[in-house]
Amino acid sequence: MKTTTRLKKWTSDYGLFILVVILLVSVWEMVVKRGIIPAFILPSPSAIWSSLIDNRELLFEEHLPATLNEVLIGFAISITAGTLLGVGMHFSRPLEKVLYPFLVISQTIPLIAISPIFIMWFGYSIWSKIAVTILTAFFPIVVSTYDGLKSGGREYRELLLTMGANRWMIFRKIQVPMALPTFMSGLKMSVVYCVVGATIGEWLGASEGLGYFSRRMSGSLKADAVFAAIFLLSLLGIILFLLISFIEKQLLKNKYHI
Repeated sequence: MKTTTRLKKWTSDYGLFILVVILLVSVWEMVVKRGIIPAFILPSPSAIWSSLIDNRELLFEEHLPATLNEVLIGFAISITAGTLLGVGMHFSRPLEKVLYPFLVISQTIPLIAISPIFIMWFGYSIWSKIAVTILTAFFPIVVSTYDGLKSGGREYRELLLTMGANRWMIFRKIQVPMALPTFMSGLKMSVVYCVVGATIGEWLGASEGLGYFSRRMSGSLKADAVFAAIFLLSLLGIILFLLISFIEKQLLKNKYHI
């Protein structure tokens, strides 16, 4: 009964989206097959799927694991450092005044411009790609942590203060639970940015990864292979986003029971 109810709810929520996707893919296939758009500019979905099957060993055994490794390491470092900095800025106003402008400045630097510098520093190792990933994903975590802690639960704080609570107790009992929704939203943005950052790093200098594969295929004018890599990158971002969303749902299930 529960499975049937969930299936009906899922269908009602996402049925229209699935229909639109099917329609778009069908129109895309027809337009390319009839020659309205040349296949070397926009390959058909069937050609992309065939390329995905033909290159499955390279894509799934070599390049996808390399990109996933960069994304996960960069995301883990971003979570750790970003959360610590966000908490530090929350507790220390001087630290906030010093660091916040630098955080904003870091996001104004074009990744295309900074990536070659990371390659100069770290070479073509995995760490040059991780550095780009961290630069991309770091900011949303810091800001979501800081803003979440800063804005949550004024009435609860005042209540605990009247009961003799200290700052650590207020932080642990009120501010952390209240900050979780904002923090998790930052994580969902960050994990998608990690995929973008890793791809840019691979595109500019790497020997493996989906970004490297797509650059090599574009140089050979194999548009179907390029789109196959793009499809996998998009799928990777979606899966990671859904995973964080699932974790968020579990954490926030009882968020009001502080």
